[in-house]
Amino acid sequence: MSREDVLRSIKEAENKASAKLEKARSDAAEIANKARAEAADLVATGRADSDAEARAMLDDAGDSAGKEAKGVRKEGETALKAIHKRGEKNRSDAVSSVLDTFRA
Repeated sequence: MSREDVLRSIKEAENKASAKLEKARSDAAEIANKARAEAADLVATGRADSDAEARAMLDDAGDSAGKEAKGVRKEGETALKAIHKRGEKNRSDAVSSVLDTFRA
């Protein structure tokens, strides 16, 4: 093999190596971009899932609080009715007591 043939072979090998290196860099960049995109999708999905879960928890808490509030309101209404009944029973005695105090 002549010197020119050897130099040409070396040059072709260098060109092939450069092409392979460039292809490897391109592939690495593409893989990194895909990984970033997948990571962003995972983060977005995670956020959406956690938001949905938080909304569900808030809805459950609101429902529970609403039920508890209804119970408390019923207890309050019952107590208020009892107070009104006792007040009605004692009204004529109270009026008589006040009038007697003014008459005395």
